[in-house]
Amino acid sequence: MNNQLSNRINSLPTSATLAMAAKARELKEQGVDIIGLSLGEPDFNTPEYIKEAAIQAIEDNYNSYTPVDGYADLKAAVALKFKRDNGLDYKPNQIVVSTGAKQAIANVAQVLLNPGDEVLLPAPYWVSYSAIAMLCEASFKEIPSTIENDFKITPEQLAAAITPKTKMVFFNSPNNPSGSIYSEAEYRALAEVLEDHPNIFILSDEIYEHINYGPKMFSFAAIPSMYDRTITVNGLAKAFAMTGWRIGYIGAPEWIAKACTKMQGQITSGTNCIAQRAAITALTEAPERIQFMVDEFKTRRDLILDLLNDIEGFKTNVPEGAFYVFPNISHYFGKTLRGKTITNATDFSLYLLEEAHVATVTGEAFGNKDCIRLSYAASKEQIIEALKRIKEVVS
Repeated sequence: MNNQLSNRINSLPTSATLAMAAKARELKEQGVDIIGLSLGEPDFNTPEYIKEAAIQAIEDNYNSYTPVDGYADLKAAVALKFKRDNGLDYKPNQIVVSTGAKQAIANVAQVLLNPGDEVLLPAPYWVSYSAIAMLCEASFKEIPSTIENDFKITPEQLAAAITPKTKMVFFNSPNNPSGSIYSEAEYRALAEVLEDHPNIFILSDEIYEHINYGPKMFSFAAIPSMYDRTITVNGLAKAFAMTGWRIGYIGAPEWIAKACTKMQGQITSGTNCIAQRAAITALTEAPERIQFMVDEFKTRRDLILDLLNDIEGFKTNVPEGAFYVFPNISHYFGKTLRGKTITNATDFSLYLLEEAHVATVTGEAFGNKDCIRLSYAASKEQIIEALKRIKEVVS
């Protein structure tokens, strides 16, 4: 009955990350011992002080519909966070709280993009960016990067990619899947290019902001010439181990924030009341309270890099943030392993799942055909066992 479905849904790809997770679950249900390094989900519990705030909200009988754009005191907390952590001045009427950062990004794309508009995606990029552009009937153009330049694009590449149809650029730093972080100088150099194109908007996805092991993360909207056309997206899922709480938010020019509120009002209305109350506590407490998780992620990063560097054919950079490694595995293309010929990253990722029983994600889903993504948001014991298995099946 697919012929009865809309062209919109028939042309939409399935999320490669979720597809791999589903395949891994299917094998687990068959009794196969799968180690999952595919999902970007912290294995920590939500911190106690945040859970206590949620429990208090239940006791205080928060159970009614919430304002579409979020509770006023939560928006005030978001504004405080933007000022404290990013040096950004956003008033509450410039902030919209959504059901996760993914909805926030989709809202922005829906209110700014028209059919035929073009979105530039510095690659590698998060898998849903391209699908969100497609849902808006816009096209997307990948701007490639390589492991040799730490998976970052240059100003020259950006300038060459811009066309009269270009309406938006999506930046993501710290980056999923590479873990790379653009420095202030690198962002300012990219901004100089965009200054010559005043009709292009910038979406700056900063969801991994606090998971940062290198230089302090710099917000694109902190560049004065970019502030009025940058939409800053963030959320609580990753740094606060709150993936299932579904809280994301934007800071944007007021007219864009109003449009996102209008859009959201016809789709989900306001975000969960209990999660919003807990989010106030998460954002107003000092970021140092979640540093223990960041420190552990850094330990795991160093561990997985050491183990990967001991396997022939895995070429890595040193990610400065997030909790992913994105090794180049093109060494294996054209080779036959245990009777299976590897022609691309998807073949290799499926080979690891079937032979090593380790779930990863193909880099093709992120706009890079030479790499695979491994998440180290898993225990050290799982990381060690997973890399042991991988080494065995590629030796």
